[in-house]
Amino acid sequence: MKVLVLNGSPKGERSNTLQLTRSFLAGMERAAPVQVEILPVYKLNLQPCKGCFACWSATPGVCCMQDDMTQIIEKMLAADVVIWSFPLYYFGLPSGLKALMDRQLPMSLPFMAQGAQGGGHPSRYDMAGKRYVLISTCGFYTAQGNYDAIDAQFDRLWGQGAGVRIYCAQGELFRVPELRARTEEYLLHVADAGEQFVHGGVGEDTLKALAEPLYPRAQFEAMADASWEILAGERADAKPRDVSLPFTRQMAALYNPASWQGKDRVVEMVYTDCGKRYQIVLTDKGAQVLERDFIPYTTRIETPLTVWQDIARGAIGGAEAMMQRKYRVEGDFDLMLRWGEIFGPGSAMMERQQERREARTMMPLLLIPWMALWIVLPINPVIGGALGAALCALLPAAYLRYRMTPFEALTLAVVGGISLASLLGCPGGPLVLLSYGIFGLMWLVTAFLPTPLTAYYSAYGYGGDAALDNPLFVRTNRILTACWGVLYLVTPLWSTYLLASPAANLAGAINSVCPALMGAFTIWFQRWYPAHYARAGERGK
Repeated sequence: MKVLVLNGSPKGERSNTLQLTRSFLAGMERAAPVQVEILPVYKLNLQPCKGCFACWSATPGVCCMQDDMTQIIEKMLAADVVIWSFPLYYFGLPSGLKALMDRQLPMSLPFMAQGAQGGGHPSRYDMAGKRYVLISTCGFYTAQGNYDAIDAQFDRLWGQGAGVRIYCAQGELFRVPELRARTEEYLLHVADAGEQFVHGGVGEDTLKALAEPLYPRAQFEAMADASWEILAGERADAKPRDVSLPFTRQMAALYNPASWQGKDRVVEMVYTDCGKRYQIVLTDKGAQVLERDFIPYTTRIETPLTVWQDIARGAIGGAEAMMQRKYRVEGDFDLMLRWGEIFGPGSAMMERQQERREARTMMPLLLIPWMALWIVLPINPVIGGALGAALCALLPAAYLRYRMTPFEALTLAVVGGISLASLLGCPGGPLVLLSYGIFGLMWLVTAFLPTPLTAYYSAYGYGGDAALDNPLFVRTNRILTACWGVLYLVTPLWSTYLLASPAANLAGAINSVCPALMGAFTIWFQRWYPAHYARAGERGK
């Protein structure tokens, strides 16, 4: 399949729209072999049309001007797919691409097409099998209503609504590294559109995702205003301020008011390398940057500006920078744990992205078979064995919706084996003690693996699989996994002692209370340890 891309952006390879086009092409390549040629329109020798109509009379089908348009027409005729890639300029085509469109006159015949709405000219060539794609970005918060002139023009060329049309608003955000997480999410949908296009057409779900704004209007317009490094009301020719201020303004513009939880937050940014200090006041109405007249902070971040810029660009992860003692945090650490929700597209959008990317793990699916053994097996080995076997047979159906980890697979094998042994007449007491030991060993061993057991189940609340690349998240879970492993390994030891003592009736109660206490410790430790580590920061070096 031959694909010709007409890159109409004056920015050439730096075009924001071209990023979308390359993702569309990548999606096409997933579906079929493609031969792609990208023509940088602004680098070509294209003279404006003279309107002389020589291509209709003196030299039919051939323009009187000898420039690159002759080869462009040849390439358009040879291509199976023509992609028009351009930014929206004043609600129309950029001038270079408009000149190319005007110069297509030799491709039409001079006489009028019969029945054409408003009049028109038929094509000189058979274009029946050719397919078209429009890919464009604009600087408005929405594409709706801003592409009417474009649609009208291409409707006349191709037919009403013909061709795939991807119009992406907020296009300038694709050049902002700090927003890469959101823009790359959009590019994934563009790639899906390219793959579906090869198979016949773009699906409704994909088109709906492509039509969704990158950010809500208020957030986008605040970011756009901050990017010009002047405030509303300031002179447009005012000199740009210190880079730390516009950077902080843009960070504030990312604030999602929907993350407000009944109390205002004050984030104090202290840039240690440039001696600047600002506060971002977060309310249910929005965010405000204070340059003076500071108020008590709720969270204070001491960091070199360069480090925080690297974090924002994605050059280094925030947790990784914290592990390297590149910054320190004081005050409410909950804000750091919820940073992506507070300074991002919003929890609802993040959840939609999460659901599209990965299925969720469920700790109860791991625990239920073990708990059935521990509770029922000591009372009645036959019923306990039958219940354990039934759960092992039924639970796999749950993994049609949830993700199975290696530990569920091991659980089903071990619990199934112990249940079978119980049904064959093995005493329930020793089997219960054996199950505790195997369970504890499973936890303890994973504390020394790259990903500890608890991390598989708690990652969903911290950004999904991306949390597994967070060294502080992994370290926190490694400690917790080891604690749980030790608990379940020593449980058979004290249970054996208690069962042989006058206090045998206390064994069940103790074995219930201890996990409950460990659960409370886990909830506390998950918050305390990252905050404790963050407070050390640069001073801990």
